[in-house]
Amino acid sequence: MAFDFSAILLGLTVLFGLIWLFDRLFLAKGRRARSENLGEEQPEPWPVDWARSLFPVILVVLLLRSFVAEPFRIPSGSMMPTLDVGDFILVNKFSYGLRMPAFNNKLLENGEPRRGDVVVFRFPGYLCKDDQGNTVRSGDITCQNPHAPVPGENWIKRVIGLPGDRIETRGSELYINGERVGMDEIGPYKGNMNEPEDRLLMTYGSKLYTEHLGSISHTIALTPAYNMPNDIPNALVPSEVPQGCYIVMGDNRMNSTDSRWWGCMPEKNLVGKAFFVWLAWRGPSNGWFDAGRMFRVIH
Repeated sequence: MAFDFSAILLGLTVLFGLIWLFDRLFLAKGRRARSENLGEEQPEPWPVDWARSLFPVILVVLLLRSFVAEPFRIPSGSMMPTLDVGDFILVNKFSYGLRMPAFNNKLLENGEPRRGDVVVFRFPGYLCKDDQGNTVRSGDITCQNPHAPVPGENWIKRVIGLPGDRIETRGSELYINGERVGMDEIGPYKGNMNEPEDRLLMTYGSKLYTEHLGSISHTIALTPAYNMPNDIPNALVPSEVPQGCYIVMGDNRMNSTDSRWWGCMPEKNLVGKAFFVWLAWRGPSNGWFDAGRMFRVIH
């Protein structure tokens, strides 16, 4: 079962708020009367005491995480070299409109993703064909069970295609609306051989490039000797991006399970825009922290 911290926070906020409100409306008056009759203060029941103490704290945390910024930890190398495994990032929850905590319903419009933005979103599921030939979203990457539940996971990728764009990929080449996206070679990837993701890139001769997506330039890793993802368009992913959807890809372009595999990312699944790395955890075998990656703005 997926761990949804926002849903837990919302549930605790409602629970503690109701306990506190019930006490104020129905129990507090009788407790005060007993205190006056007995000449000593009557203690609050422990559930009420806990609710009164924790409700304001949890409410503030919920509001900050839901409407201002939320922390996330990078679990995989699909966004290398921009984001590494163990990076802790902050996500701006206000960039693309205010959304209801846990339910993710949009409450207020406030702009849309731009090409090149690094976004966090709820994974929509893999595109599969069911027994009747209908295209469905499944949690099973093999599509052997097209009706497998889609896990409630948060993923992070870079926005490549906007609604209405024509996106084509031909191996390592990317075309947007018929124009090839420019990139400049930087050189071979150099990392720490003690890190599995670094070791994979170096073993397969990965090279770094600066990719130019409109006004945003960023670094990507290309490793054709390791893997060659599906091209777009394919049997399940059309060239033209549907309205209300975005094509997203990882910066580790040959080692990223992204829109080339599961189609466009629906706008309703957006969580926010990643904008800052506040901690780069590497563990005891690699010096604990990578100070060079900490306190960086994400481009």
